[in-house]
Amino acid sequence: MRFTKMQGLGNDYVYVNCFEETVKDPERTAVLVSDRHFGIGSDGLILIQPSDIADCRMDMYNMDGSQGAMCGNGIRCVGKYAYDHHIVDKTRLSVETLSGVKYLELEVEDGKAQAVTVDMGRPAVTSEVPEELVVNGTRYEFTGISMGNPHAVVFMDAVEDLDLERIGPGFEMHPRFPDRTNTEFVQVIDKSHVKMRVWERGSGETMACGTGACAAAVACVLAGYTQNRVQVELLGGTLDITWDQEKDTVYMTGPAVEVFSGEFL
Repeated sequence: MRFTKMQGLGNDYVYVNCFEETVKDPERTAVLVSDRHFGIGSDGLILIQPSDIADCRMDMYNMDGSQGAMCGNGIRCVGKYAYDHHIVDKTRLSVETLSGVKYLELEVEDGKAQAVTVDMGRPAVTSEVPEELVVNGTRYEFTGISMGNPHAVVFMDAVEDLDLERIGPGFEMHPRFPDRTNTEFVQVIDKSHVKMRVWERGSGETMACGTGACAAAVACVLAGYTQNRVQVELLGGTLDITWDQEKDTVYMTGPAVEVFSGEFL
């Protein structure tokens, strides 16, 4: 199986061009390739497929083999791959996902896509007011936001010293979330800048989460902590997030990088 390793702010996936390759068991393949000691090493597997309704389709699998509906960092890399590898020959393209068709605009330099802006669509607020949750004996407040996948946004005074390996699973597996959840721990720096760490369902802590950054930005605006455009600083770098409330859509801009290609036996 030919593959390409790509990353957006350190949120890395193994990508397979299914215009040319066939992956018969993506769930098991995701587990195998994601292993950082015995496999390629990644946060999961993304298949770039033909689509009847868009330029291509993104099928995304977490490192535990579970299928995800959407990945913000992943879809930027799909856009870069599709352009750089001549699946499309335009800088505005559409990608089918399990959470609907997303529209991308590429920034191209020297014939290669360097950054991608994604119309992430309408955010859905699943908790109008912050809800309380007890995790490992500690009471937290969170705001529920869906960006095509579920997020619980928790505001903190500081995020650097959080023990996410202990706290994260308690949120992900909490009975309040029967389908599990992604959890964003957010520290507000000022009206245009926040810091965030993320625990992703099925993958654990990752360097970055695009949908999570979008959910965090929406929660910040709703709480009055930031303006509509905010820089979300993650472990792997910074995403530029804008919530256009007039259009009720969220735009995410960030880099996409191809790391290497090879053959997985």
